[in-house]
Formats: sequence, structure tokens, C-alpha cells
Amino acid sequence: MTQYIETFFLAFIPLFVAMDALGTLPLFIGLTEGITEKKRKKLIIEATLTALAISLIFLGSGKLLFEFLGITENDFRIAGGIVLLVLAINDLIFSTDTSRKNPESTIGVVPIGIPLIMGPAALTTILILVDVYGYLWTIFSLVLNLFIVWIVFRNAEAVLKFLGKAGSRAVAKVASLFLAAIAVMMIRVGISEVLKKLG
Repeated sequence: MTQYIETFFLAFIPLFVAMDALGTLPLFIGLTEGITEKKRKKLIIEATLTALAISLIFLGSGKLLFEFLGITENDFRIAGGIVLLVLAINDLIFSTDTSRKNPESTIGVVPIGIPLIMGPAALTTILILVDVYGYLWTIFSLVLNLFIVWIVFRNAEAVLKFLGKAGSRAVAKVASLFLAAIAVMMIRVGISEVLKKLG
């Protein structure tokens, strides 16, 4: 029994840290600022399902897909960082309440579902967990972590009510700055890792 508990934590904690639900919450609040509660609930479901779908694909064919395309996790990290940076700059400079309320918005898929929830770090962690602990523990850890993400995001409305409209707008802009910083970090780490391997 003790061995199972130990294995559970060893499989759960790395993915919990990689997904960082609490750290992503301010970014989620910023990206969904001005969106109705009904739309936000839909986005949460959309984002978690997207993260689940992407992660399951990687569970089954991640390494094979990377080898087939001739890319590495660092290439994926750099690409994800560029996408995040573009979105962050657009939000800081060009965003309006109208664009945030656009029902055709796909922010539940990108960038919330991927790469914020299921980013390069989480995807890489999943591939490592499969090698070490197998599919059963990895899937169990993944589902539990996504459930935690859903709970955290689902209660974001309470945070928004506490902050108020002006406060939430301020958080939105600050979150966009953090989003840009995270994007730069992802690009930097990806490039530095590529240079290390070339050197």
C-alpha cells in the first residue's frame, strides 16, 4: 500500500508543478476579463477538454510524432512561446471589451487549453512519466491534475467579484505582461537548450 501511495505522489507532483494551476489562474482571469460567467464556464470546459485531448495524443504518439516531424521538445517550447508572445502583445495593445466578449473567440483552446494548461513543460513531463511509471499512473495523475485545474478556474469568478471591474481590468493588463514574460522565458529556455546541444 505504501508503495502505491509513493508511486502516486511521484507521478502526481511533477505534473502538478508543470501544469501550475494556481500560477496560471491570474493569466486565466486576465484572458477572460469582461467575458460573461456563462461564456467563462464554457471556456473552462473547452480548455480542460483541449488539454486532455492534446495530452492523450502525446501519451500515445508524442515521441513518434516528434521523430516523424523531426522536431524536439525545445522546438515545441520555442513555438509555444512565440504564440503566447503574439497573443500577449495583442492583448496589451489592441484588446477591447468587444473582442473579449466575442462568442467566436477560441481562447479556450489557445492559449488557455494549450499552451497555458498543457504546455511544453507538462507535455514533456507526461512523456517522462510514461517511461518511468507506465500509462496507468500517468493517466490517473493527468486526470486528477486536470480536475484540480477545473476547480481552480471554476472559482475564478469569486476572485473577479472580489476585485471588481476596475480591479479585474488592472489584473488583465498585469496578467498580459506576465504572459509576455512567460513567453519570452519559454523562447529563451528553448533557444539556450538548442545551443547547448549544438555546442
